[in-house]
Amino acid sequence: MAKKKLRVGILFGGKSGEHEVSLRSARSILAAIDRKKYDVVELGITPQGRWLQGGAAQKLIGEPDEPISASRESTLSLVQAAAEPGTGTGLDVVFPVLHGTFGEDGTIQGLFELADIAYVGSGVLGSAAGMDKDAMKRMFAAAGLPMTPHVTLLRSEWRADAKKCVKAIEKALKYPVFVKPANLGSSVGISKVKKRADLAAAIELAAKLDRKIVIEQGVGGPGVKPRELEVAVLGNDAPEVSVVGEIVPAKEFYDYEAKYELSGPDESVCIIPAKLSKAEAAKISKMAVAAFRACDCAGLARVDFLMAPAAKGKPAQIVLNEINTMPGFTSISMYPKLWAASGVSYRKLIDRLIALALERHREKQQTSFTR
Repeated sequence: MAKKKLRVGILFGGKSGEHEVSLRSARSILAAIDRKKYDVVELGITPQGRWLQGGAAQKLIGEPDEPISASRESTLSLVQAAAEPGTGTGLDVVFPVLHGTFGEDGTIQGLFELADIAYVGSGVLGSAAGMDKDAMKRMFAAAGLPMTPHVTLLRSEWRADAKKCVKAIEKALKYPVFVKPANLGSSVGISKVKKRADLAAAIELAAKLDRKIVIEQGVGGPGVKPRELEVAVLGNDAPEVSVVGEIVPAKEFYDYEAKYELSGPDESVCIIPAKLSKAEAAKISKMAVAAFRACDCAGLARVDFLMAPAAKGKPAQIVLNEINTMPGFTSISMYPKLWAASGVSYRKLIDRLIALALERHREKQQTSFTR
């Protein structure tokens, strides 16, 4: 008897500013996933938040700018999609290829938990912590992991007394600083500030995008361009790490334009594996696993580091930058490329992530939620 195929929902789109990035990731997964193993169901979310399936979802991913009309056939209830997994009418597992707000921040993960659906990636806590740079840094600090100094302030604090906020920032940090919305990905809304005259505009930009603003001291100090290093993590309770990779940004730092819009001779360069000593690579790998565990992550994550040149008589400074619980997943994104360089192909990576999602869901069934 032929083994029954798993019914896998690939969920993409969403209301976040990273909607287009999600579509790119989903196109790559849909092109590579093994159709002999899985019955694939396309699930789309429009920028307005409407859920779609079937032809409407395919239309969203193929022609994202074309208007989509709602119909009884195109709209989707997650409860209906999740009903009776394994029967052919429901889903066995969901791969939420959603980046940013409402997809990577614990919101959709909470919905999956309520519906009791197996899903790829971190749970509510890991996703929320990985999205909120302030909460993430608090967890890193509790785990004793090295970071660059930073200040967090609220939008309400800034608008109530901007001068007081500037004074607090300059007391704690030295220029240059990076100003970031606490809860966005893909480097959206991030500014590098080299002097006080540019600080207010950078904070205002970040404040439009989130109520919490994180200001970080530049690694290495004025005039230093630290190396940007990345590690891919895969697993649940026993995570594995890839080789270390390096991004050489086409711009002053790896912002949204450098990540997704520049091409040809202006494109950022990936170096895999990064040119590091064995001791440096081992240290970064160990820190990546520690960061993954500190935030209670599962399934996958990409952990980013900054490395300043060695000073006289001292080793190079290596600090954690951030963790991404649903990193870009196109076939040329850093996460799959790091695993390809480590011996795990793109298709095999999809298989591993689905298996990890099911493993985590089975483990959850061992927990009693009643007395």
